[in-house]
Amino acid sequence: MSGHVRARRPASPPPGVAHGAPTPSQRFPHPRDEHLDADARRAAASKGFGPGRIKNYPPGGLHMTGGEWKLLFLVVLIAAGVRLFRLSKPNSVVFDEVHFGKFASKYIKTRYYVDVHPPLAKLLITLAAFVFGYDGNFDFSDIGKLYERVPYVAMRMLPATLGVATVPLSYLTLRALDCRATTALLASLFITFENGLVTQSRHILLDSPLIFFTALTVFLWCGFCNEDKHEPFTASWWSWLCLTGLSLGAVASCKWVGLFTIATIGSSTIYQLWNLLGDLRVPPRLFIRHFMARALCLILIPVLFYMAMFQIHFLLLENSGDGDGFMSSEFQHTLGGREMADTYADVFLGSQVSIRHVNTQGGYLHSHAHTYPGGSKQQQITLYPHRDQNNDFRIFNATEDVDFDYQNSPLEVITPGMRIKLRHIATEKHLHSHDIRPPVSDVDFQNEVSAYGMPGFAGDANDDWILEIDSGDKRDKESTKRLRTLRTKFRLRHALTGCYLFSHKVKLPEWGYGQQEVTCNKNAVRANSLWFVETSTHEALPADAPKVNYKLPGFLSKFWELQQVMWTTNAGLTDRHAFDSRPDAWPRLRRGINFWVKDNRQIYLIGNPFVWYLSTLAVVAYVSIRGFLILRAQRGYRDFDNTKIVKYDSLCGFLFIGWCLHYLPFFIMGRQLFLHHYFPALYFAILLSCTGFDLITSTLRPRIRLQIAAVLIIIAIWNFSYFSPLAYGSPWTKTKCNNAKWLKTWDFSW
Repeated sequence: MSGHVRARRPASPPPGVAHGAPTPSQRFPHPRDEHLDADARRAAASKGFGPGRIKNYPPGGLHMTGGEWKLLFLVVLIAAGVRLFRLSKPNSVVFDEVHFGKFASKYIKTRYYVDVHPPLAKLLITLAAFVFGYDGNFDFSDIGKLYERVPYVAMRMLPATLGVATVPLSYLTLRALDCRATTALLASLFITFENGLVTQSRHILLDSPLIFFTALTVFLWCGFCNEDKHEPFTASWWSWLCLTGLSLGAVASCKWVGLFTIATIGSSTIYQLWNLLGDLRVPPRLFIRHFMARALCLILIPVLFYMAMFQIHFLLLENSGDGDGFMSSEFQHTLGGREMADTYADVFLGSQVSIRHVNTQGGYLHSHAHTYPGGSKQQQITLYPHRDQNNDFRIFNATEDVDFDYQNSPLEVITPGMRIKLRHIATEKHLHSHDIRPPVSDVDFQNEVSAYGMPGFAGDANDDWILEIDSGDKRDKESTKRLRTLRTKFRLRHALTGCYLFSHKVKLPEWGYGQQEVTCNKNAVRANSLWFVETSTHEALPADAPKVNYKLPGFLSKFWELQQVMWTTNAGLTDRHAFDSRPDAWPRLRRGINFWVKDNRQIYLIGNPFVWYLSTLAVVAYVSIRGFLILRAQRGYRDFDNTKIVKYDSLCGFLFIGWCLHYLPFFIMGRQLFLHHYFPALYFAILLSCTGFDLITSTLRPRIRLQIAAVLIIIAIWNFSYFSPLAYGSPWTKTKCNNAKWLKTWDFSW
């Protein structure tokens, strides 16, 4: 029958209208004026235009209706309710609020401290505390300590608000990645009801700002990529790129984990530039322009932002504090209360000196009227980080009589190879070593160092040390020829045993007041056996004798030194913690972290099992399917000619790379690790699982897709509700607590 069907001839046009002009119909009132051939349609599609798309390109390629914005506003309200509910409970210190609340106190008191994390998130928390009148007098000393005169709700509000803001960012990111509104809604509600993210964002902690800036960076980058496909080098294009750079600086300024976000955006940038390089339609000059724009916005801007945060950090922490001991002597003297008056440049026999250790920043060579409990039971020699009269020694020539009149004798400089004694001025005992093992480092190649003698006692040969000059200051040629204050680095070799005066980062027990151990080491590491004279005075010197002082470092020197200290301190966090875990356990949610316990109520960091395992399954599924497609391609199948496969492979590949770069580096770290270190990777995994949902349901009718999403959301909400007492620290029964232990390794309790 179809062979006899005749096509209907178009109706004749109204009078006065030419035959060639199309007539608008009720169904198609706006006919297209242009006609695109196949290549033009393909080019338009690559820029985000499909058939029938309007020419007005929305910022960042976000094609969202007014109804979507209303829906997103509703989701934000739900997220705010979830995260701000009972925010004032408990009214006591929770987990690492011990540290980050204390740092806010340091900022307000302008007392210098050292932490392993960059300052941005801590500055934001401090700002919230300051605005609401916090005076910095609460010590945050112990978990469970009740807050008194602390605006702790305002301080918790900062991370909670950023936790709420992460929810719409997840929605907008998936919409920018051209996923459906149902998919974006699913992701935003998964983030809303993820127990671990909720728990972490309700306290004075740094992970919520970190995850917010991670999410913001990913969203801004997706918007930039859409702009780049549409039309590069427009004002909108530059705006998205610059904002991405600022967000990269912010995420790195919260925690160094933010460097993984930089690596994620960096890998995507390299992929973009590689494709541009292979496009013969892009001339070299245009490629260089693309390259320089990305280098400026994605390298220079983040670096400048990161450094600016440390400049603010230094400006606020202008006075001496408990972090001084981590920094060099030059750095310390930039802090209020640590300034030093000019001191004599030359050191003579009879000079009163204070001697500092070069390498460990442990402080001054020190003695006090307390003895070792074992060994020789002689007076202790330690390293002490603060100025004190017990740091003062007087230098004598060991080959001369003990009654040497240094005040009236001619001044004699101290030269390499000179045999000297160091007399502790306060107790009149000599720096001494002998063949007895130290009290802590009890090994054969280390000897005890003590203070030995009494007033008028000449001492013995075990008090004698040979001065060896190691290096001098290039600005002072004399500093290599004789001992000069602040300019000469030297070693002290024991005259009888040949060991070197030595110190390392080993603390003495309570009987040594936690001060740093000093020994005489026969196999001394050079760096740990170097010393210098910080102050020198001599009664016979005139007031106008040459004097020296520290050369105060500028911002760049202080910035670089602090980065080194942060790196070293971070690497040194190797002690085990009761609730630490290793990376292989995180995707399986093997155990959480106990934050707070009181009166059969507990705050325990644990994820939403449904959301968590679904995200892990999505990662495994992507790896399996991608591997299968690679094998098919090797056998000659042309799956990657399918535009749908290419689209979803690109989206899932980007999110998978983000997950890998935020997760796999932890396997090579030897420091303490906790479940919350997985949260940035979890964010990528959740987006990946929802992108998989978008692919699987792409052939279904919208109503069916929405119904499936509703079932998933209901399951996620039920899981959240089931474990919510652990997020909010609310009461529950012992039976419910035991029933909630789905895994034996979940070690929360009633």
